[in-house]
Amino acid sequence: MILHDYLPSGNGYKIRLLLSLLGQDYQLKCYDIVQGETHTEAFLKLNANGKIPVLEFDDGRSLTESNAILYYLAQGTPYWPEELWQQSQVLRWMNFEQYSHEPNIATLRFWLGHAGMNQQRQAQWADKKAAGYAALKVMEQHLSEHPYFVGEQFSIADIALYAYTHVAEEAEFDLSTFPAIQAWCYAITQTTNYVDITDDSARLKP
Repeated sequence: MILHDYLPSGNGYKIRLLLSLLGQDYQLKCYDIVQGETHTEAFLKLNANGKIPVLEFDDGRSLTESNAILYYLAQGTPYWPEELWQQSQVLRWMNFEQYSHEPNIATLRFWLGHAGMNQQRQAQWADKKAAGYAALKVMEQHLSEHPYFVGEQFSIADIALYAYTHVAEEAEFDLSTFPAIQAWCYAITQTTNYVDITDDSARLKP
C-alpha cells in the first residue's frame, strides 16, 4: 500500500496513526499541497478532487477521504465496534469531526502555519475560533464522563478527533482549560505503536 499524503495534515495523520496501531506496513509518498503538487495530472488520476490523503492498494484501487479510509482499515479490528449502536456512535462522532471540528480548528491551523493569512481569512477568524471552541466544549463534556468517545474503548472515532485536537494550540486554541481533553490526548500517546504526526519513517525513498 502507498499512502499519498502531506505530512503536517491531520487528515493524513489519522491514516498513519491507525496503520501504525495496526502494525500494517505501507509506504508514504508526500506532496506539498501549498505548492499545488496534488493538482498535477498524475495525482488527479488518483483523486480527481485533488486532495490528500489517498490510500493506493497493491491491486491498483485507490480510496480517498480520511474517514472513509479509517472505516475501511478498521473493519475486523478492535477500532471498529461489533455492536450496531456503537457503530452508529462512531459514525456520529466522525461526522461531528468533519462538520463541527475540522472546518474550524484544522482550517485555522492551516491558515496560520501553511497557507498564510489575508484579509478574507482574517474576517472569518473570530467566527471560526468561536465554533472551534464550541466543538471542544462538546468533546470536553463527553470526555469528562467517558475515557473515550464510544463504548469506553479506543476507536476510530477517537483517532478522527485526536488528529487535529492534539495540535489545536497551533491554531491558537488554549487546551489548558480542557482537562478531560488533555487526559484523553495523553492516554492516546501511551497506546502501543503510537506515532507522532511528524513521523515519516514509511516515506518512499527516492
